[in-house]
Amino acid sequence: MHGYVDTLRQSRLRQRLADSIAKKGISDTRVLQAIGQLPRHVFMPADMENMAYVDRAFPIGEGQTISQPYTVAYQTQLLQVQPGDKIMEVGTGSAYQAAILAVMGAEVYTIERQKKLYDRIRNFNFLTNFPNLHFCYGDGFRGWPAEAPFDRILITAAPEELPVQLIEQLCIGGLLVAPVGKQGSQRMIRVTREAGRHFREEVFDHFSFVPMLEGRV
Repeated sequence: MHGYVDTLRQSRLRQRLADSIAKKGISDTRVLQAIGQLPRHVFMPADMENMAYVDRAFPIGEGQTISQPYTVAYQTQLLQVQPGDKIMEVGTGSAYQAAILAVMGAEVYTIERQKKLYDRIRNFNFLTNFPNLHFCYGDGFRGWPAEAPFDRILITAAPEELPVQLIEQLCIGGLLVAPVGKQGSQRMIRVTREAGRHFREEVFDHFSFVPMLEGRV
């Protein structure tokens, strides 16, 4: 990959981070390899690069954060990503999660509602390493109908209820993963579209995400 500096120390810290995430229960080796491969420090503000391989979320401006690596790994493991999967991500943010999916060989369509963050990402030269990343400035509640259906959908902010428009953009057999619920009572949900309008829902651990908001800003 071009367009960034990656030291031996950073590489070792990244592997240590992947190992610590494995000890917390992440078992998908492809997810752990992606965490160990992708340089998280390039997604961080320059003055915070030394904190990049701490397993924590950090602010990136506009009231948003770069997600905790464990949370990224947890959602990605639930998605059961396969190379070539067409994935819609709602909430680009720093683009770290989208890049993890791209490293795993998915074709990623990611939506950001905040124009300042969208413009920052579009000018982020490192992401030119991933021709399988596609960006949209839009309302995540509407999804990306022109590119539907999707094999996988990942929501990185918490709606109080799953948006029907997004579920309907899943292909048959597709999976959607999202934190759902009000602040303080969010659970990670996985929805499988089994046939037509038949969906199966699984409920997983408690998490705390920023609320998913409608519209563009």
